[in-house]
Amino acid sequence: MKFIETKLESFDGTKLYFSTNLISKPKAAVLIVHGLCEHASRYDYLTEKLNTRGFNVYRFDHRGHARSEGKRVYYSDLHHMIDDVNAAVEQVKESSGDLPIFVIGHSMGGFATSSFATKYPEKVQGIVLSGALTRYNTQVAGGLPMDLPPGTYIPNSLGDGVCSVPEVVTAYANDVLVEKEISVDLFNSLGEGVNWLKAHATDFVEPVLVLHGANDGLVSELDSRQFYGEIGSTDKTLKIYAHLMHEIFNETIRDEVIEDTISWIEKRV
Repeated sequence: MKFIETKLESFDGTKLYFSTNLISKPKAAVLIVHGLCEHASRYDYLTEKLNTRGFNVYRFDHRGHARSEGKRVYYSDLHHMIDDVNAAVEQVKESSGDLPIFVIGHSMGGFATSSFATKYPEKVQGIVLSGALTRYNTQVAGGLPMDLPPGTYIPNSLGDGVCSVPEVVTAYANDVLVEKEISVDLFNSLGEGVNWLKAHATDFVEPVLVLHGANDGLVSELDSRQFYGEIGSTDKTLKIYAHLMHEIFNETIRDEVIEDTISWIEKRV
């Protein structure tokens, strides 16, 4: 296995941290898109499992997150996040030749991934969503748009809701690459983004696996059920896991969740 760290130049020249885990004789490529305030390296375990099963894995840090350029945890335009995913997919395509490509998006990364597939249809072979913000049924930041001056930052208080495994919560709190503040501008961009995604639901036509924890306190599982019901895909699967919280790839039964994900992808390679 070969591990490469580099920078990906996005659509506007912003340089994003980009990593690649390559194996010999891969059967497909998988791009992982992380969530709000976190970073690509929190998906090492998932990456290892995917590599073992025959997939090259690509990851990047969102702009304004961890090792990527950009104003910290800030978006002024919802399409910047979407177009960064598109830039990453283009890089994966360039590296992968004719290999099928799948995208796994978690939480805000699930918003970015589902929106990418909506805006740029039929670029990849399938989408997997984990605890994806596709509606806004749990108002974790209150009503949007937030009535605070642009440029205002609020503390990242997501930590307690990420997982039921105490070690994961502790590691999140102590992780120097996890961002400690979030801009109001980002939340307001996400609010606009969710409205845009809902308005264009029937434009989403990719094969999709929608996964969510029933006890997710940060992003409601109702988001996933509504998204699933409204999209235009004919190949779509929904699974709600009883008792699991937000980070289903880090929960107690993470191996079961990962197996469900890999099995779904393997059927579509």
